[in-house]
Amino acid sequence: MAYGITCPAKGNPKPEKTVLFLWWNVENLFDPANDPATDDDDFTPEGSMQWTEKKLLLKQMRIRHTLSVIKAHPDYRKYPDIIAFAEVENERVFKGTLTPLQGICYKTIYYESSDPRGIDVALAYNPQTLRAGLSKAYTVPLEGKPTRKIIVAGFSAGYHPFHVILNHWPSRSFDNQWTERKRISAALVTRHILDSLRLANPAVDIIVMGDFNDEPENRSLKEVLGSTNDAAKVKANSREILYNCWSGYQGIGSFSFHNKWQHIDQILLSAGMLDKKGLYARNNAFRCFSFSKMLEDSGRRPYATYQKRHYRGGYSDHLPLLLTANIAE
Repeated sequence: MAYGITCPAKGNPKPEKTVLFLWWNVENLFDPANDPATDDDDFTPEGSMQWTEKKLLLKQMRIRHTLSVIKAHPDYRKYPDIIAFAEVENERVFKGTLTPLQGICYKTIYYESSDPRGIDVALAYNPQTLRAGLSKAYTVPLEGKPTRKIIVAGFSAGYHPFHVILNHWPSRSFDNQWTERKRISAALVTRHILDSLRLANPAVDIIVMGDFNDEPENRSLKEVLGSTNDAAKVKANSREILYNCWSGYQGIGSFSFHNKWQHIDQILLSAGMLDKKGLYARNNAFRCFSFSKMLEDSGRRPYATYQKRHYRGGYSDHLPLLLTANIAE
């Protein structure tokens, strides 16, 4: 595990009335250097993607632009307190993306995974609003190629503790049914973490975020993890079920496949997040965030960095998810 800080924080964290969470698969946030320990050759100047320092700088600017638009948005008026990215090559490029942001100094919690391509799940938080506790990375037991680690991290906002669990499950490459067992293996690990946290306190506040590469109704989410769109059922079965924030959402999805919006990026909440104690989510707390420049002209898909391996210079092939959690007085 590695802890990093983008600049020094002064004083003790001050609680705010809300905690803003962001999840985003940022699509191959690589540096152009060749890492001999990973299969990153495509994302070098000589590789098939012809990935250069100039292309990296533009991508980092796109990400910061998105964060700045969130800060300027009337519904938020601040940068996210928690930032979680998928598809980050290393902590250096992650910190290099966030450091130039004006008016905020994120701390990072970063674990290297054994993914063959070297992509990780990266976590950052605002030390002025949150205090970090323990964190841990869990390995998903798979035959053959390993996948990204599942990260659990504890925080407190004021005197209210909560946990985030971050996921980037195996993709649907080649065949969905053939790869489903891999995502079920990942779901079992996440479920183990959830059961451990809820054992002592069924009302514990947990936010589960990730690119699950499955839809909410798929077996890995619905049966193994216990995802549902029924808040009353979650409250009645606090040790078993999670509330899926896509429930009732009227906007577009986070990922487009054949010009059809999908919901493979998800935020799920424990029963404790629905009880209006500690941290809790009100109605309309969730949003799949975008603005016009983040979408192709057709509005049918995100403006990606690459489209079918052709460089386009966009933001990402996924859109970010936001969750606003209130802090009980």
